[in-house]
Amino acid sequence: MAGDEFLHAIAGGGLVGLASAALLVVTGRIAGVSGIVGGLLRPRHDDIAWRVLFVIGLVGGGAIVRLAAVDPFRGLATTPSAVLCLGGTLVGFGTSLGSGCTSGHGVCGVSRLSPRSIVATLLFMLAGGATVFAVRHLLGWRP
Repeated sequence: MAGDEFLHAIAGGGLVGLASAALLVVTGRIAGVSGIVGGLLRPRHDDIAWRVLFVIGLVGGGAIVRLAAVDPFRGLATTPSAVLCLGGTLVGFGTSLGSGCTSGHGVCGVSRLSPRSIVATLLFMLAGGATVFAVRHLLGWRP
């Protein structure tokens, strides 16, 4: 079973990379999800359609996996909705502070060898690791 999960992860990562490269080649845009969604919050008339299609693809892809797989989230910890909302808010603040998100910096920026994106990716990986350590080992909470 672990081999299947590895292959699924490789395939998923490859598809993310391919889709990010295709968006860059076709539109000249970086596939930074926070920037794409943020652009819908302050839309420009000539800049809406591709953003809407991108978000529909994200939501639709998740819905297809949910419908096709018996239990796509098997083995993941259950986390209370309030904690997820707080985490989402903090991620939104972090993407604003870091001028980009994991997809923009981590997938697209690092692959273009952008020094700013490499530093940002290192920092959000370190911050994520520190947060997990603090929550699990200092606060003793295990979802």
